[in-house]
Amino acid sequence: MSNILINVSLSDEPAQKRPPAANWKNKNKRYRKKPREFEHRASSSLEGRNNYNHRTGQVLPPRQNGANHSAPPTSSNNTTLPSNSLCSASPSTSAQCHEKPNDSGNTKASPPCSSSQKPTTTQSSSSAAAMPTKFLAIDCEMVGTGPKGSNSQLARCSLVSYDGDVVYDKFINPPVPITDYRTRWSGIRQRDLVNATPYIEARKEILRLLMGKVVIGHAIHNDFKVLGYAHPGVLTRDTSRIPLLNQRAGFAPNEVASLKRLTKAIFNRDIQTGRKGHSSVEDARATMQLYRVVEEQWERTLASKAQNT
Repeated sequence: MSNILINVSLSDEPAQKRPPAANWKNKNKRYRKKPREFEHRASSSLEGRNNYNHRTGQVLPPRQNGANHSAPPTSSNNTTLPSNSLCSASPSTSAQCHEKPNDSGNTKASPPCSSSQKPTTTQSSSSAAAMPTKFLAIDCEMVGTGPKGSNSQLARCSLVSYDGDVVYDKFINPPVPITDYRTRWSGIRQRDLVNATPYIEARKEILRLLMGKVVIGHAIHNDFKVLGYAHPGVLTRDTSRIPLLNQRAGFAPNEVASLKRLTKAIFNRDIQTGRKGHSSVEDARATMQLYRVVEEQWERTLASKAQNT
């Protein structure tokens, strides 16, 4: 009897310590949930599932391999932006560039970004671009003073640029009484000089413009004479004494051809026509055009002569 009682008691003792079956099922459920929670946390980080220790239920720190990677930038709507986008895509603002980390962990500044990578270059100004201010053509109209109008006085002066633009054009009142207006040639009438610029004032204005310029004229010594002025010879060009122009026109090399004949022969254009007389602006423009026909060859000839002397 006693043995039977002992066996029953021994079999009942472990049965009291063993937890109910329901408790074991609850514990198993808790242990199953923990790995899933940790896996969810690990997957949301940049380290991935490989950094999660399933045995201990802990997330291991990232391995140090020399590169420090960071999460890619995200926009406000939680969409991942491309990692190679270095410049802002806004067309209304200038492109902004950011620093892109290289593989060694050091930041390297990328070159400036712009909508166009073509550099802007400035074109050097050619010699022709400076010619309108370097060259001036002059023509003067005279009236007669003294007995029978034998003395010439300045009554109009015109200056044009290399391109034929009028730089100066004024009627000028001579300092002495006029005895012959020479309207047939000069185109000057008495009414033109009523409010004309006084000679002394006009002369100062003209000489100021001629200073340092290459001055071109036809029989230019007559223009300088009425101005009482001597321009430097190296800066003076007289189209009435250019053999190259005579050659183009078919005239003798040493012939002093008039401006009207040269213009007709080379350009097939008539000037100084009609009964109203000459126009100093028209004559100055024709003179400049004649000079430009032989400019390059003539200037080369003058340069070679200067070197030989």
